[in-house]
This record gives sequence, structure tokens and C-alpha cells, in this order.
Amino acid sequence: MTERQNPNPVLAQRQMVGVFLAFAFAYFLSTLMRAITATLSPALTQELSLSAQDLGLLAGGYFLGFSATQLPLGKWLDRYGPKTVILCFLIVAVLGCAAFAMAQSFVGLWMARFLCGVGVSACLMAPLTGYRRWMDAGSQLRANSWMLMTGSLGMLSSTLPVQWLMPVTGWRAIFAGLAVLVVLAMVLIYKVVPVWETQQASQDPAAKEETGYGPVWRNAYFWRMAPVGFFCYAGMLAVQTLWAGPWMTVVGGYTPLSAATGLFAINLSMLVTFWIWGLITPRLSKRGISANKLIAWGQPLSFAVLFGVVWLGPDLGGASAAALALFCMTSTFVALAQPAVGMAFPSHLAGRALSAYNLVIFVGVFVVQWGIGVGIDFFKSLGWPPVLAFQAAFSVFGFCAVLSYVYFHWANRDNSA
Repeated sequence: MTERQNPNPVLAQRQMVGVFLAFAFAYFLSTLMRAITATLSPALTQELSLSAQDLGLLAGGYFLGFSATQLPLGKWLDRYGPKTVILCFLIVAVLGCAAFAMAQSFVGLWMARFLCGVGVSACLMAPLTGYRRWMDAGSQLRANSWMLMTGSLGMLSSTLPVQWLMPVTGWRAIFAGLAVLVVLAMVLIYKVVPVWETQQASQDPAAKEETGYGPVWRNAYFWRMAPVGFFCYAGMLAVQTLWAGPWMTVVGGYTPLSAATGLFAINLSMLVTFWIWGLITPRLSKRGISANKLIAWGQPLSFAVLFGVVWLGPDLGGASAAALALFCMTSTFVALAQPAVGMAFPSHLAGRALSAYNLVIFVGVFVVQWGIGVGIDFFKSLGWPPVLAFQAAFSVFGFCAVLSYVYFHWANRDNSA
């Protein structure tokens, strides 16, 4: 059912705070589910005898489910509105959490992760679609950064707090608890998020014709930003949500508890970084400093850090967590690409544009997460020691990320947005 028209789509500040908090709580749970595999990887690997490829595939099940919904999600958001769509999707998330808690095999766990990915796939796109209509440009950039900050808080909660709970409750009870929290998020969204205003699209003749993804696929700016989303943005998420933990234990020599502490530090640094982005991006926007320029200036820093981490490898020892945190922090420049893509389209296309770009990112996460695992197993099959196999697999990823940036820099050489 289409939500009722709202004659005043621009929300008052006080109302917007409540809407932001409700959406942010759902996104917090989404990223907690996304990143929890990194903390659970030692227990799951031991309990199910998983290889590196299996672990990457299990973590990637979430992202595959997430990606599978993005194209229909964008159309549904533009048509039915954020409130209706996210509530329907979160029902699937509840089922996924419950299924994970009860799963008895690798296949069962993977299918549950897939359902979790489907269920939370609207938790960022729904609010960003609403913000595109309910906020001005500077406020959109701030809200986007602070949503990502909230996501970092979810990832932060997936580290030490989960590690502390594991001996007490076990991972099954943790997922049962997540199911209950998702229900709570649904109640909050139902109560505070406004219904969707549809009058604008119905009065715009272009909006009536543009019912599919044609305007998105034909947009040159979308494709100029796609490769860095696929490799750089996705690579940051792949490291943050999975491979940082195994790197610290295998290459850095960390214990599972110290690796969880390292993941906590990484996600705390990301939280602070996105909070700072939320403070400065409206000011940068007013000064005419575009997302293109910031990505062009800042993204090479992440490449330098990544290749330093790979080159030094085990020599970093206890500093591995700090080095990986620095890589993730310097990679946040590319996170500006997503709101930039959304603002490059009229508001009635925002859901489709954002969801299409999100599809690029999360297919990239699946490919990078799984690809690094495949690379590690491949190099180990050649007789290489585990540390060297990790370094080689990360090097291949880094090379792909650099190539995507070279294309971005060439395609945006005129700095147009």
C-alpha cells in the first residue's frame, strides 16, 4: 500500500532528529550483523572446520543477500516510501537472525546469513532516500556521515562486547537477542517515521516516464563513480568486517581476544572519523569542494597505508591493528561517493540511484571478501606459508583498488560532478 501524501515534505529539525535516531538504531543493528563474522570467525572456524575460502563465503552470504535486493529495493523506495519498505524488510531480518541461532550446518548458517543480508538491505538506503527529500544538501551530507558513524558503532559493538558475551551466552543466544532488537527497531520506525509524500512524482511528467533504472544506467557520472565503489569502498568494508581479524591473528600473531580488541579499536577509529566527516562536509560543500576533489586528494593515502601494511606484515606485530585502522580511516574519502551519486539525480530517482550504487558496493564486498579468501587458499596450495599467502592476496586486492582509482581520476579529470 502506498503511503499517504504529506503536504510538507521538508521536516522540522525536531522531527528530523527523531526520524534520524529511529533509522540509526536499525542501521546500528544492520552493521553489527554485518561485522560480527570477524569476531566469531575463530569460534566458527573451529566448530565447523572452515577453510579461509569457506569463511569468506559465509561472511559473503550476508553481502550476496544484501546485493540481491538492491535493484527492486530502489523502485520500491521511490514508489512506497522508506517507512513501508524498511518495515517489510526487517521482518526478513528477524527470521534470518532466528535461523542463524538455530542452524546446525554450514549450509544452514550460510542461508541464514543470506536472509540477514536481505532483511537489513534497506537500513541505509531507506533513510538516505528520505533524507534526499527531507533535507537540504549540506544536511544530507552530515546525515550520511553520521549514519555511517552509527554503523561504525554497530561494528564496534560486534567486537569486544560480542567477545565478552561469547563465553557467557554463546553465539546462538547473541543472534536470538539480535532478533528481539530488530523487532524493537521496527516499533520505533513505525511510530516516528512519517509517511511518504508522492505528490511530487505524480505531478512531474518525467517522473511518470522514468519508472525503471534506465536514467541511472545511462548516467555517465554513475559509471565514473562505480569502479571506486566496487573496489575501494567495498575493499574498506571487506577488511573492516572480515579480513582485519584473520590478518591480526595469522600475520600479526594476535590471540582471539587481542584481535577482538584490535577490531574494537579499528571500529572506534571509524566512528570518530565519520563523526568528523559529519561536522566538516557541510562546510566543505558550501566552499565548493566537491566529493570528486576530496576522493582524488585523499584516496591515495589509503593505498600507501595498505601497501605499507602488506610490505611490513609480521614486522608490525602489535601495531597491526593501528595500521589496519589507519587504512580504514584513510579509505573513508571514498564513502563520500554514495551521497554524491544520490544528489546527482532528481529526488524522484534518488531511491533507484542510491540502491544501484549500493548494489555496486556490496557486490564488490562479496567479491573482495571471497576473492581474498580464494587468493589465500590458492597461494597456500602453492606451498607458501600462511603469512606470505595473506600478503600476496592483499597485494592483489590493493592492485585492483589502485586501478579503479586511476580510472576514477581519468574519468573525472575535469572535476565535474
